[in-house]
Amino acid sequence: MATQPVGGQKPFHVVSPVLESLPLSKAVGTKVFMKLENVQPLGSFKIRGIGHLCQDVRGRALPDLPLSAGGNAGLAAAYAAGKLGLPITVVVPSSSGPTPVRRLEELGATVEIYGKVWDDANRRAQELVKTEGWVSIHPFDHPLVWEGHASLVRELKDSLEAKPGAIVVAVGGGGLLAGVVAGLHQVGWQDVPVIAAETRGAHSFHEALRAGRLVTLPDITSVATCLGARTVAARALECARECQVISQVVQDTEAVRAVEQFLDDERMLVQPACGAALAVLYSGRLQRLQSEGRLRTPLAPVVVVVCGGSNIHTAQLRALKSQLGME
Repeated sequence: MATQPVGGQKPFHVVSPVLESLPLSKAVGTKVFMKLENVQPLGSFKIRGIGHLCQDVRGRALPDLPLSAGGNAGLAAAYAAGKLGLPITVVVPSSSGPTPVRRLEELGATVEIYGKVWDDANRRAQELVKTEGWVSIHPFDHPLVWEGHASLVRELKDSLEAKPGAIVVAVGGGGLLAGVVAGLHQVGWQDVPVIAAETRGAHSFHEALRAGRLVTLPDITSVATCLGARTVAARALECARECQVISQVVQDTEAVRAVEQFLDDERMLVQPACGAALAVLYSGRLQRLQSEGRLRTPLAPVVVVVCGGSNIHTAQLRALKSQLGME
């Protein structure tokens, strides 16, 4: 089942495959299904929520819209805006790198590079909203974005024979987490634990959970730049009160090692942000959570959201390994 169309418009995302991974199942000790969001248009789950929000904007006949984002959200917005005939300016931080900038321009977006991390770019986008009268498309902190992402769980309900023992997701700003929790409520799976994976240096959700309030990281130091929101959305904390959300923080080296292992195992190249979720499975953390009584034993099949692979290539993977001293 796809997201309900806005104003009769067909959603931009596709119903992504759900496939069993034999190597991941062996690593975890229980069956693991992959929700392959890396096959979405432009290679990321972001098109679900961002596309849904852009359709709402177009339905209200609003003018030029700025977006502040890392690569995946910006690409999704540029794609949706192009399909809707809307001009778009995407504000990205310098940490995004040249590849997403080039791809944004190929999609017809005007690109402005501002600041070092997403938070800097977001401040610039909000300035444009005030000075130019444009509409802001937030990459993760908006109810329509969460509503769009919730379609992922509805598709899982249609694909799986029974509810999973856990769902593993990567967390950056918290939009995917909020969408997954919304979807769990919609299909009656509120008791399914959500494993929220972050890399150290981009672990704003973990710090917020520990403090019981929103926490702003002093800087983003992780190589997983798509997880680079210094402050997680407030909705993410609310989700942790509504469902069992278990935070797991992995090292950059673990995430990149998981990316490389997944490429060998499944012949798919994904980003370090996705590697954070995969590292939870490869590293034995799920078994540790079972031994601590935080997950059931035996554990029903686990779903990992393979969230994206649009801004990665083999040369970049080699460069990341070198940067982290892994070669």
